[in-house]
Amino acid sequence: MTRRILPQTRDLHPRAAVEEWSRKLIKCGAQVIDRQGYRSNVGIILCNREGEVFWARRAGENSWQFPQGGIRADETPEQALFRELHEEVGLHPEHVQVIGRTSHWLRYRIPRRFLRQRRPGLFKGQKQLWFLLRLVSSEQHVCLTASPKPEFDSWRWINHSETVDQVVSFKRMVYHKALQELIPLIQSRSACG
Repeated sequence: MTRRILPQTRDLHPRAAVEEWSRKLIKCGAQVIDRQGYRSNVGIILCNREGEVFWARRAGENSWQFPQGGIRADETPEQALFRELHEEVGLHPEHVQVIGRTSHWLRYRIPRRFLRQRRPGLFKGQKQLWFLLRLVSSEQHVCLTASPKPEFDSWRWINHSETVDQVVSFKRMVYHKALQELIPLIQSRSACG
């Protein structure tokens, strides 16, 4: 029996596969994964007048973190910031003041056991731009049930120095870098006071 080898109709190289998948996602307004396999994302550090930061517990878990979420192909990072802020925390742009943003993307890899994906091998981590926001309205505007599938089920204000040790281990370096760059804005300008 003779086997015919058919010419490949698509490149199976992971980078090319990521690019092809990203192009398809752009057409439907979904989130985009870059050539290295990192999903574009925004991180949100929200502070109050006392300089404490908003700390939220993931729904149904004993895992605490800052709000964060993916940037859709049809959004700027700032648009994603305000969409995620509303979806996860229930706040609108008029409830906050943007104090600063990290100067570059911060990346972390997600351990395989935490990956939830339909296309294995294409998504290996997140690249994030972090924003520092000041709450300028009452905290009573915080609403964790603003979206049909709430991300968080509890929240509290804590000192920023407590967050790195409390977040899941694979996010610690990114949290450290984001806080290192943004927290001086609170301290030097009394941004949250």
